[in-house]
Amino acid sequence: MGSNPRSNFSTNGNMNFNRNGSMSNPHNVEKTMIKFQQLAKDAQSSGDPVLVENYLQHADHYSRRLAELNLKNNESSSYVEKNTVATDTQLKETEKNEV
Repeated sequence: MGSNPRSNFSTNGNMNFNRNGSMSNPHNVEKTMIKFQQLAKDAQSSGDPVLVENYLQHADHYSRRLAELNLKNNESSSYVEKNTVATDTQLKETEKNEV
């Protein structure tokens, strides 16, 4: 062991840790958004308007993130559908030409 505290970084198991990975799954984002909405309701019932606003801002952030992920997923699924149709059409044309 040397004096460099980072010398063991590659052996501590954190090399593949993706900080933002959990927020690329729409289900996780939706759960987090709902959690902050509930926290805002709880803060409102306890009479803390600053905390309410804080939690609502977090919920709004995750709401926008969810919309962004849904849009991205819809675009990628329509891309796959278009390519699948094109591939099927090409396959049918190839089969016609072989016969």
